[in-house]
Amino acid sequence: MSSFTAFTVSRLYEKCSKDREVFKSLKRALRKMFREFLVYHHSSLEYRAKILTLMIASNGEMCECEQKALKEIAESIYGNEIDRVELLIDTVIEYHSKIVTNNGLDFEHLIQLVGKETKEVPRFVSKIDMKLLKILHQCVNDEDERLFQERILEYLENLKDEYSTKSA
Repeated sequence: MSSFTAFTVSRLYEKCSKDREVFKSLKRALRKMFREFLVYHHSSLEYRAKILTLMIASNGEMCECEQKALKEIAESIYGNEIDRVELLIDTVIEYHSKIVTNNGLDFEHLIQLVGKETKEVPRFVSKIDMKLLKILHQCVNDEDERLFQERILEYLENLKDEYSTKSA
């Protein structure tokens, strides 16, 4: 193969890779915007995102440890369903961003939403996985923030106890 052909193939491969990334990014953005219509059981995914956001937003900015833990948790929940893993992560980031920037959602309102949705849809209690939430808890070093997260874990455990008996 001539050097010109190798160069052309290399450039074509780069262009296809960039196009693939653009398409993937566009696909993610559309799925995020229209998740109510495009995602099976979107309400369950959003409920999980709200619970995870409670843990992450309790200490302000999302640190690298929390980002890694979030990815690990999403993968353990959805396994090989890469689209759902990405959507869960994107939804948590979206909710977190709204809280941090005070853009239509604050922490107290999120707590109220989780309580309300748990009461309205008792099967959601099965989405409260304390073991997975404690993975995020390991990322917090500040003692006050740890105590605050422990209160959130207690709140979620109480919701789980209260509504798991009602859904049975």
